[in-house]
Order: sequence, then structure tokens, then C-alpha cells
Amino acid sequence: MNEFLQQFLIESRELVDQASDDLLALEKQPHDAQRFDDAFRAFHTLKGGAGIVDFAVMQEAVHAAESAFTMARAESRPLSALDIGNCLVCLDQVVDWLDAIESSGALPPDADAAAVVARFVRSGKLALASAAPVRAANDGWVDGLVSTHAAAAAQAQTALRYRPSADSFFRQQDPLARIAALPGLLAIDVGPRTEWPPVDVLDPFSCNLAITALLAAPPADAAAALGDELRHCDIEVLADRAPAAREEMLPPRARELLEAQLQLLVAAGEPRALSHIASAGIVAANVLRHLGRAPEADSMAAEAAAAVTEGDPRRLVQAVKAVLEEVPAPRAAEPAAVRRQSGRTQTLRVNADRIDALVRLTGELTVAKNAIGHAVKLAESEGSALAVPLKNQHAGLDRLVSELQRAVVGMRVLPLRVAFQRFPRLIHELAAELGKPTALMIEGEETEADKAIVEILVEPLVHVLRNAMDHGVEDAAARAAAGKPAVATIRLRAFRESEHVLIEIADDGSGIDLARVRQVAAERNVATAEELASMNDAQLVDLIFAPGFSTAAAVTQVSGRGVGMGAVRTAVSRLGGHVDVRSSAGEGTTVRFTLPFSVLVTQVMTVEAAGQTFGIPLDAVVETIRVSKDSIFPVGAAHAIVLRNRTIPLVRLAQVLAPRAAGGDEAGPIVIAKIDGDLGALQVDRVGERMEIMLKPLDGLLSGLPGIAGSTLLGDGSVLLVLDLAELLQ
Repeated sequence: MNEFLQQFLIESRELVDQASDDLLALEKQPHDAQRFDDAFRAFHTLKGGAGIVDFAVMQEAVHAAESAFTMARAESRPLSALDIGNCLVCLDQVVDWLDAIESSGALPPDADAAAVVARFVRSGKLALASAAPVRAANDGWVDGLVSTHAAAAAQAQTALRYRPSADSFFRQQDPLARIAALPGLLAIDVGPRTEWPPVDVLDPFSCNLAITALLAAPPADAAAALGDELRHCDIEVLADRAPAAREEMLPPRARELLEAQLQLLVAAGEPRALSHIASAGIVAANVLRHLGRAPEADSMAAEAAAAVTEGDPRRLVQAVKAVLEEVPAPRAAEPAAVRRQSGRTQTLRVNADRIDALVRLTGELTVAKNAIGHAVKLAESEGSALAVPLKNQHAGLDRLVSELQRAVVGMRVLPLRVAFQRFPRLIHELAAELGKPTALMIEGEETEADKAIVEILVEPLVHVLRNAMDHGVEDAAARAAAGKPAVATIRLRAFRESEHVLIEIADDGSGIDLARVRQVAAERNVATAEELASMNDAQLVDLIFAPGFSTAAAVTQVSGRGVGMGAVRTAVSRLGGHVDVRSSAGEGTTVRFTLPFSVLVTQVMTVEAAGQTFGIPLDAVVETIRVSKDSIFPVGAAHAIVLRNRTIPLVRLAQVLAPRAAGGDEAGPIVIAKIDGDLGALQVDRVGERMEIMLKPLDGLLSGLPGIAGSTLLGDGSVLLVLDLAELLQ
């Protein structure tokens, strides 16, 4: 089975799973527009994938199912139970075909879509499309495109129709730029997707374009360049429309250049003319690449490299002649050095469970490394002659394990696009609901982070974006009065900084009204009048994270309940990050998330209490101090210390872990930690070393144990429990 068919199998199975989940959800919630759109998109992409691999029968079956969605959308009604059942039957048939392809390595020759199509014919859902094969039903757009651009059609391998979604502009898509960037673009036509409405009702923010194009590149290259927009495209292979005369496949100028290189190669038989071989190979490859024939160009470059290495131009001569004559060139096995010159990045899909298993094994290797470090310390204390070589080997192992940790963590990363891709629609809907035209600008969506962070990040970002729309962005009248553009802008930006991932949500709205914050804080007893009077602007802004705090005059469906920003800080803190807010009156507000790149590798500081050793996440530690017994004073049933004129609550770790244990000396080292923006003090018996660990969550009977974030093994084989300071310092 070729790699192209393997990729088709992988993507098709994912789309079948997605469509099945959406259809089952639509049975319970028929009016779920998001599920409807996702299922429709999955079927459309399945049809496009089948067309790319020339599996016309599967196209026919999936097109029949797609027609049920088309009719439901046209009639503004949900899918019926019969529609959903028929679509599920279609997916079952697709799975059978995919299984057959996987077992045989080729398209099933006996595939038949008649039974599936008949179900939709009986249900009346093929009124919008004939039961004939999909490739024949192209609405005539291919014939019109070919006849309009006859000269370009003589060189074209692919015809493309791109009908971008109406909200393309809000999703930061430029349809014309997307088509202009396609490989081997020969001709392009642009027109309206539907008839233009009268000017007085025309929506300038809605994309109503239909773009058709002819490409010299094969369909696979076009599909790869289109990416996610492939679901809005129809692709036709033009191999059967190519002219009979083979000499017309190459433009005259390209043929002249290739013939000139062939003459140069024939005259370059002597070993001293290696430069001629290299030059001819480069020109021939560039000609093919300019024509959009990238795979043939790479092959030509490989043949040229091999010819230069061997000092013999004959194999390159054969390759150039094959292009001129349009017959496949015989290819010998390429040496490894030549294959490496292609420079292509190979992508391998691996089950997430296997990655997690590799993470666990790397954690165990880290434990083994720590054990060797413990052995080194014992050897040094006993004065053994093995101490020095052991220490040197341990240093090398430490470096290799650290590199392995980084590599394994890198395998778990996902682009933030996975989380960001749903927000353009959210802003579009909120803008319509609130009457505040707003454009969402997304930057750095390819920035990567651990998949656990990407998956959890959606909810806090939704809260911040909703607040930006409801509280930050002004309505059109207020913006006009302030001399601002009618359309507000929210920027969602992500970037990497050292071992952290930073995400910023910035709006150009009115900013945070500090006077209003002070008033609400006083009304709701969030702080005393004296405390509010002494607060600076940054401290006042920080009050928006207080539970139940909201400056909204009324509760709406968008915001106003006072739980959003508090939930944001809690969610980000649990990921080991923190939230900062900067605001300027009349200019806007910026919320920044600072998150760790990975939640697996954790730096901890060890402490001792009640005769046991524990770990504390180093990111939460602000400083360590030592105070006298007299500096600790009771506050009700609790204790506190005063640090730089600030009262900080104190928790004695030994008493929390062993409440019935004898008291002992109440003085000792104190760890000052910052949790959810608040400082807390943790008194311990001794502060130990810092180390990097692979944190493992507790499972079995200990799962969910309060105050414990996870565990790891130390070098001497003992278990180190890592404390959850957020729970301990509540």
C-alpha cells in the first residue's frame, strides 16, 4: 500500500469516528447547530478524500448522505431520525471499505454504493442530486473552466472549486491569497457563490465568493496546500481530459530549456565536466518545479546528485529524456546519501497511549538515574575508589536522560490552534448578540504546548473572551464618540518564552473602570474601606479575580455572575501557571496567561516535616525565611506571621500531616508560597535540595487524596509525595 492511501485510511477513520459521535449527539439534541455543522463537514471531507484517491464509489455513497444534510439546511430543519439512521448505515459501509483497503492494500474492485444510495432515494433525500456517480455531477463548472482557459487546461492536472464559508473573514482567512499560494496555479476565475443581494441588505462581512482554478500540480499537492479549507473545496482530476498529443504536455519554453540541458549533458561525457552535470540537473529540476510538478522535480534533483557522485551523466540524460517523451524514467535504487538530500520531513501518527507509556518509562529511567546518584554519594562518603568514575558516568547519564525527557515531552505537544480554532465563531456570535462588531486577530496559533494544557485551556479562554466582549469592547456609538474604529479588535496571541508558553488576550475597549471596581468591592465587602484606599491600581485590578466579584450592572447570558475570572485563575493555577492583567483607561485591557511548556516534568524543592520528606512545586515558592518563635502569633485557631508589614497566614506542615503528634519546637524554616495570587506560609522542619522529577498522579486507593499532587521515587528507593499547596493553604 502506498503512503498516500495509508494517509487516506488514517484520516477517513478519524472522520468516521467524528461523524458517528456527532450523529449520535444529534439524535438526543436535534437542534445542536455545532454538531450538525461538524457532521456535515466530516461527510464533505470524506467525499473530498475519496475523490483524491479516485474512489468514485465511496464518493457516490457519501455524497448521497451529504445530500440529507444539504436538504435539511435548505429547509431550516434538523435531521430526522431516518436521516441519521441512513447516514450511520453509510458510515458502516465506509468502514467496511476501509477495512478492505487495509487488508488488500488497494481500492476494492467490487465496491458498490447502490444499496446505500437506494436508502436515500427512498427517503427522498436525493432530490438535490442525481443518483449518478459524483464525478459526473459537477454542475458543469469543470467544463466551463476548461473551455474558458483552453491553453491552461492543456497543462492542468487539477481543477478546483473553492467556496469559502460565510465567516471566512472572521476566521482570518483570505480566500484569494489561499488560492494564489497553491502550487502550479495556471488560471483562476472569481464570482459570487450566490446571487448578490441588493446593496441596502448586503453584509460586507460575509464572504460570498466562489473561486475556480486550474492547477498544473496533482490533486494531492493541492489538497496538502489547502489544509483545513479542503472541506470547502471540490477537486477534479483532469487526467482523462488531457490532450492526446503528448508533446503538448510541456509548454514550449519549458521544452526548449530541457532540450538545451540534454544537449549540455551529451557534451559533458568527460570527468572534467562534472559542473555541467550539476548545472543541467539544477535547471531541469527548477523547470519541473515551476510547472508545479514538485515530486518529479525532487526525483530529477536526486538523479542529478547521483550522476555527479558517479561522474556519469547517463542516468540524468535518461531522466530528462523521460520528461521530454512523457514516459516514466527507469530508476535505480538510490543511495542513502541521495535520499537524505530530499529534505522532506516524515510524519508518523502514533496512538496517544503509546506516548503516555513512553512517558512512564522515561519517568522510571529518571528514578534509576537518581538511584545511581544516591550510589555516588554513598561511594564518596565511604572514600571508595569508584566514586570518581561513578560520578563522571552519572553526569553523562543525567545529561542523556534530560535530553530524553525533553524529547518525550515534545512528543506530547499540540499546536494551540487546536484550542484557538473555535474562538472566531464565538466572537462572531457574541458580536451579533451584543451588537458590537468585533474582529478577532489570532497570532501564534502554531505555538505548541503540552496536550494537557491545550485541552484544559479552552474554558478559561472562553471566560476571558466573553468578558472582553461584554465589559471591555464598547458599542458602536461609544467607540465613535471616543474616535475609535467602528469595528473593535481583540487580539489572541501566543508565543514561547524559555520554558513557558505565554498567551495574551488584548482588546482595544474602554479598559477596567477602577472607580467602579472600588465601589463594587466596598458594596460586597471584598475589602475594607481602609484597604481599598491604600491599594494601588494593580491591586485594584487584582480584585476582579475575587469570588462573586463582577462590575456588571445586571446578569446576562454572557457574563455578570462573578464566577468567570475566579475560574480562570483557578484553572490556570492548577496547570502550574499564573494570570496577569494590565489595563489602561480608554485604551483597553490585556490578560496574560503564563503557563509551563509541560505539566509532566516538574521542578520541586524537598522539605522535611514530622520525620518525612515531601516535595513542593518550585514554581509556587517565592522565598524561604527563618523566623523566631516569638514572630509567630495566633489568629483565632490559626497562626500567622508578619513579613514586610504584610500579614501572612501560616500552616505548620507537621501538624497538618500528623495532628496528634507532639508539638516540639515551633520555630523553624518557613516557605513563602504564592497560590492564586495570595501569599501563604508553610512551616517545615528542614529545607532540602532542588530536583527535576517526572510527576506521577496517585492511583488506586490513594487516588484523590487531598493535599497531594502526585508522587515520584527518590534515588534511595523511597517515595516522595509532592504536595498540592493550593489545597494545603486554603
